[in-house]
Amino acid sequence: MIDVVSSGAGWGAARRRERAARDEEFAAFVAAATPRLRRTAYLMCRDWHLAQDLTQLTLAKMYASWPRIWRTADLAAYSRRVLLNAVFDLRKRRSHTEVVLADLPDHPGQSGPPAADLHVTLMRALATLPVRDQAIVVLRHWEDHSVDTVAEILGVSASVVKTQSMRALGRLRDLLGEDFARQ
Repeated sequence: MIDVVSSGAGWGAARRRERAARDEEFAAFVAAATPRLRRTAYLMCRDWHLAQDLTQLTLAKMYASWPRIWRTADLAAYSRRVLLNAVFDLRKRRSHTEVVLADLPDHPGQSGPPAADLHVTLMRALATLPVRDQAIVVLRHWEDHSVDTVAEILGVSASVVKTQSMRALGRLRDLLGEDFARQ
């Protein structure tokens, strides 16, 4: 009877060690992936607070799946997909007609730094695109992923990524003008 109890206690300790190892792996993943996820979320929603919420939601969903995926999945790709699904779900649930700004706009006649104006102009133009086109432009041209990687992340074919990217960039050029890219 003592052998049964002692072997059961050893099994419980092994499970605790395995869980502790998984939790350490998750903590390392969070430290490495959070800045990238937050930046991608911000580019998709243009609100740092909402981007932080979306990042936290992504990490919570990742933690729930962690025992299943921690050794087998491409964690960077999996986390991007979870984040983009959260963004798509958010867009389905609420209207995005309001643009949230951290600071009130300057008074007319006052000029801010040119780089900030350029950034705001680009972000506003990006916001006019449909959400999937935004995702393609952000993943393809901001995060510099290949067409095949973007297609895999979004669950579409490479030809869809190429076509929608071309159309989205054309819309951005129409909105911003040809001279915008030369600035």
